[in-house]
Amino acid sequence: MDQPLKNKAAPILAKQTISEAFGVILRHNFDYMLSWVPAAYDGKDIEGVHQVRVAFRRMRSALVLFRKAVPREITDSWGEEMKWIASEMGPARDLDVFIDEGLEQMAGKIPLESGEEKFVVIAHAHRAKAYERVRAMFDGDRYKSFVKNFDIWLNEFGWFQEDLSPAVRAKLNTTIRLYAAKTLNKRVTKVLQAGERKNEMSIDELHQLRIEGKKLRYASNFFSPMFEGEGMDSFNAHLKSLQGLLGTMNDVSVMPGLIQGLLDGVDDVETHQFAGAAIGWRAREYEEVRGELESRWDAFAGTAFPWLK
Repeated sequence: MDQPLKNKAAPILAKQTISEAFGVILRHNFDYMLSWVPAAYDGKDIEGVHQVRVAFRRMRSALVLFRKAVPREITDSWGEEMKWIASEMGPARDLDVFIDEGLEQMAGKIPLESGEEKFVVIAHAHRAKAYERVRAMFDGDRYKSFVKNFDIWLNEFGWFQEDLSPAVRAKLNTTIRLYAAKTLNKRVTKVLQAGERKNEMSIDELHQLRIEGKKLRYASNFFSPMFEGEGMDSFNAHLKSLQGLLGTMNDVSVMPGLIQGLLDGVDDVETHQFAGAAIGWRAREYEEVRGELESRWDAFAGTAFPWLK
């Protein structure tokens, strides 16, 4: 089996047109996704499903970020297929994170050994079923049709072959740099506005901040090659640090719902005792992590925006 591609930014250049850059970003992430499919199908390495889902999120994000240049009626059908494929892998990813980053960290640290053993067996059984769903999706006609037709669409620059208005066609033929700078500016403004009340935010509001940060991070990932240098590296590092913290907080906040699903139909008292203790363990972790939010936010908000230079 060939090795999966490394996680690198799409090789776009400031001299490329918007249409060319759009195609390069989608092709880069489509090929990246395909290279990780064997690992996702196999299921032995949790990075497989994770990286395939990352690639689809990036492609869906690109469709949105380029919407002012590529009309949504041209791309919406692709976005819906990408959303469906990623959703079929969602339960497997949730359980991978829960088992690898939750149960593994708690292993042997809660004095409910019998309950822990039973709960771990249940979690792995659910994970096995989730991966059956992943493999069924990859083997199905809908996924195969998407891969075949999207590949053709990319090769033929399908978005440019549509019956476009002269204004849209002219916009697609302009160079990417100004469009990239405007897009990054719009996204960073949304993040800064979303985080104004960071210390008073509810879990739902923090989740929305995480989503806005993720959109900015994808845009930054796409356009970084045009703004090379220490300034962009610093910006990306602070953004990644903030996103990592918000991601951990989100994983902890959704844990009770995930555990409830795992315990559906389970009556064993020891198993429920361990599950309750596990929720308490992660709740403590949530409070510890949230205490770091202000410092990471200040580091991010105080960094320079290289595309403005």
